[in-house]
Amino acid sequence: MGHGVSRLRRLLHEVAKFGAVGGAGVLVNLLVFNLVRHVTDLQVVRASVIATVVAIVFNYVGFRYFTYRDRDKTRRTREMSLFLLFSAVGLVIENGVLYAATYGFGWDTPLQNNIFKFLGIGIATLFRFWSYRSWVFRALPAREAVADAESILARERARRSRAGQRVP
Repeated sequence: MGHGVSRLRRLLHEVAKFGAVGGAGVLVNLLVFNLVRHVTDLQVVRASVIATVVAIVFNYVGFRYFTYRDRDKTRRTREMSLFLLFSAVGLVIENGVLYAATYGFGWDTPLQNNIFKFLGIGIATLFRFWSYRSWVFRALPAREAVADAESILARERARRSRAGQRVP
């Protein structure tokens, strides 16, 4: 049971850190989107793509140096390539929602643009979390093995202590 709790605790910690970087990235995304819409005559989806690209760069820095700083860093080229690939898929998901709302349903007021931009970000975030943790920022196998071994040793010590046996 302790092993499962330990994994759940690590996952919740990772989700919180991902959420902190991602939340800041959402703010960057929405601020750049609204700024570009306000100061240019670009179409809504083009402005959104620009904002998404800025947020992708911001998020990479946050994920690499905060959320996943303890992950494998030996293959940066592979990491960056996969990050860009999965980010591009997320960009299509995010802006596809906005495109469908704007051009498919004619919902094109600034409020509607922001609502569907935010909805697209949310849907794309689910994909990004799964893909980044599964493929881009992979856990170091040794670190997980050490954590698992420490968890087993702690349980064994606790069991021996309760049984009155000498604990090394």
